[in-house]
Amino acid sequence: MAQEAIPAHRDGAFRSADARARLAVLLLFFIEGVTLGSWTSRAPDVRHGVGLGDTGWGLSYFAATAGELVALAAITLLIGRTRTPRLSLVGAVLVLLSAPLAASAPTLPALLIGILVYGFAATLLSTPANVQAVEVERRYGRPLMSTFHGSFSIGMLAGGGLGVVAVALGVRPGVQLAVSSVLLCFLLVMSYRWHPDDSSSRSGSSGPRRRLRDRFTPRLVLLAALAFLASFSEGAGAYWSAIYTADTIGAGAAMGAIAYTSMSAGLAATRLVGDQVAARLGRRRLIQVSSVVTAAGIALALSVAHPAAAIAGFAVFGIGVACTLPTIFGLVGEQRGVSAGEGVSVVALGQWPAFLAAPALIGALAGVVDLRAALLLVIVSAVAVIMLVGRVRPTRTDGDGPAHQSKPPAAQGEKA
Repeated sequence: MAQEAIPAHRDGAFRSADARARLAVLLLFFIEGVTLGSWTSRAPDVRHGVGLGDTGWGLSYFAATAGELVALAAITLLIGRTRTPRLSLVGAVLVLLSAPLAASAPTLPALLIGILVYGFAATLLSTPANVQAVEVERRYGRPLMSTFHGSFSIGMLAGGGLGVVAVALGVRPGVQLAVSSVLLCFLLVMSYRWHPDDSSSRSGSSGPRRRLRDRFTPRLVLLAALAFLASFSEGAGAYWSAIYTADTIGAGAAMGAIAYTSMSAGLAATRLVGDQVAARLGRRRLIQVSSVVTAAGIALALSVAHPAAAIAGFAVFGIGVACTLPTIFGLVGEQRGVSAGEGVSVVALGQWPAFLAAPALIGALAGVVDLRAALLLVIVSAVAVIMLVGRVRPTRTDGDGPAHQSKPPAAQGEKA
């Protein structure tokens, strides 16, 4: 009877529109990933081009931090006032423009301006992209967030691969990023009309947009705290895995690079299957299991001062952290009375400081004790996630059972 409510031709039209929306959002995550991967892989050439050493290069990223902070403030104010697809389009275009310009910077001031604009643009893209991912997931009625974040991870790997090829061919960083930006910008423009909008999808409520202070509900604050802890763990592994392997246990730069790559590969591969696991276990249980794996991976890496233990441990760590943050964003879509944009903006605001805190706090603690002891903070963070996620109560769907449908009864006959 439910399927009779939607004629077959309309059912097919809805599925086609949802599939196009999904592709458009996957492209947003891929754009952010491939640009960051390309930039990271060409960082040595960029910094040598303006004569920056290690200290100067590290300090230059304060420009990106300033840009990110401005973007977060802007996003928090604009969400609900401006259509999400417009925000993501502006962010994506700025990412594709600023990255090649920053990579081509002939002077230090030009580079700092480029990094600042890139930090602003990446954050301006990231939050609306997650908002639209939550909206697509709501339409499908099943977990999809890990796949979207997996598109980012694949983009990172692809960008790094493009950087290796470009170096081998003698292509300058700015030229490499400009060519990829032109191609991605073409795809972005072609897919813009497919983008989903959350403006009419306030779960469980048809009321007006919430005031800024009213968005910080206890449930969203709890999810923001979980996002902070998950990002702390992920950021710590990304920043310190290679350094721990190369320097702390003395395995050398090549082994350090392998440890980081093993973590990245484990993370990317797991995100591609994370949605199926979330559908079977439920979101909260997946977060708990993932956090156990995260802690086990770090424990293995730190257990023996040997490169094999470090490489295997960080690979397991990558598997553990892969689905935690995407699943937390997925829980945002289960909150009643809040739009995807309002919910994601609060969680993103809580998440952001973790990427600053993880390198700094672990580095400071390593100066007092050593890096091996300092990395135990990741285990503490994972245990905190396990304890806190049990306090999250699903309000819109049954988040603890197997795959569930959250569409209206008339749409539940649809299959992806």
